[in-house]
Amino acid sequence: MKDFHSAKVDIHAIVVGEWSLLIHCGSPSASWFHEHSWAASGQGLAMGLAWVGLCACAVLRYSENCTSNRKRQQVTHRAAFERTSGMPLSMPNVTLTPPRAALPIPMDLFEILNALCTPVWIVLPEAQEILLANRAAIELTGDLTVEEMRHGSLSAHTHEELTAYTPLILSREQVIEIWTVKRGGNRVPLSCRLSSLRIGGQPDAILVEGVISGELKAPVRSREEPSLTQNGNESHFYEMLFRTNSAPMLLIDPASEGRIVDANEAATRFYGYSRAEFSQKHTWEINAIGREILPVMLEIAKLPGGHKPLSFVHRLADGSLRDVQTYAGPVEHDGKRLMLCVIHDITEQKRLKTELERAALRDPLTGLWNRRHLLLLLEQARVQKQLYDIDYSLILLDADLFKVINDQYGHFVGDEVLVTLAKAFEARVRETDSICRWGGEEFVILLPHTRLENAVYLAECLRKTVEQIQVPHLPKVTVSIGVAQHQDDETTESLIMRVDGALYQAKALGRNRVVSA
Repeated sequence: MKDFHSAKVDIHAIVVGEWSLLIHCGSPSASWFHEHSWAASGQGLAMGLAWVGLCACAVLRYSENCTSNRKRQQVTHRAAFERTSGMPLSMPNVTLTPPRAALPIPMDLFEILNALCTPVWIVLPEAQEILLANRAAIELTGDLTVEEMRHGSLSAHTHEELTAYTPLILSREQVIEIWTVKRGGNRVPLSCRLSSLRIGGQPDAILVEGVISGELKAPVRSREEPSLTQNGNESHFYEMLFRTNSAPMLLIDPASEGRIVDANEAATRFYGYSRAEFSQKHTWEINAIGREILPVMLEIAKLPGGHKPLSFVHRLADGSLRDVQTYAGPVEHDGKRLMLCVIHDITEQKRLKTELERAALRDPLTGLWNRRHLLLLLEQARVQKQLYDIDYSLILLDADLFKVINDQYGHFVGDEVLVTLAKAFEARVRETDSICRWGGEEFVILLPHTRLENAVYLAECLRKTVEQIQVPHLPKVTVSIGVAQHQDDETTESLIMRVDGALYQAKALGRNRVVSA
């Protein structure tokens, strides 16, 4: 079998136990299938993108009893998927046949997906929305969103955003995250493998495959797994590597509630504990979330190693907190399976990253989102509309005669006017709404879950609010406003053009008014 860990393909042949599933989505003359296999029980399911064929024909039958006030209802209908992927769910050239049978037996591919005990999600990384999930995944998800599963109390990941994994996945790196899911009414950690796929020409999605506990249960040392009990020079080499490494390193026993068996010199300097003090401690005592880290640690202990480091917050001896990335790999010592943890302090790196992200996405004058970020939010809203039929509207506001204000009072006063307008808008919108400084004296407000009539009502309230602003050293200002609701199958560019046209109509009609498109 070939390894399709993260290959991008659109058509596949899949072997499930003794059944062979052939999916033909392209020209018969082209090379149109790849192979992949796993045990009939679902254990050992690879990250190979043979799943894409199933994904093209599956539908997310997601929780129908999600509360109506959730930002994202996790319900996908057949028509929504067909519209998003551009691929029909009824495919006449899909057959499921035993390898030796002469006649094909048509079957519902969604039922095949659901028959697997391995949980599988297909996620749109930009919007962090679930596109597809099988029954095993739905049972673990409940009413949780991707954001809640990735950033839950029992979660661990390398990157904050799913999109940051793209270079790693494309270079065939092993990417593992720990997600917080629900099992038996309780929240539990679940190891998840991530890989990339493409569906029907749409932007790349991420395949998330839950690693069920039984798959990594046996603590059997592989040939590649290092041992700290080897004879002679090898044992001395590992000891020297541990002691002299400049990175903090901890040797942990997962079977004893994460007891710290040993620590190198770099770890004693970083954490502020002596080796003797470390020997009396457990990992949960240095992790900021305390004992809650134990189920996460046990989940990580099942992993074979070779994955990217995961992010945590650790507490030092003086009580201060540091952001760290920890790589934990299995080692054998005196016949016991331990974890060798290498810790990297990323506190300063994370701070700089936050500052850079803010500079890239925020307007420096008003602190509002900038044009670049709003375009991303608009694309996410468009995808949500396609998937879940969630209405959204757009408001475009422009300060009337702003050039006159700059000419008569100067640009510093003009800047104060813009900041005053930004604060007035922020005070009147919901938390779920997004305000952006579109450019110059123009502002845009994205209103999710909002129909046109409600958007017009809010626009009129904003217009009156601005009209009533009185600041002693600032000139009076009014705004003209355009409003539009996104229409079915409308592009983001078309929506912006319509709301822009409504704004200029408001200007033409005498300013200080609201016009809807």
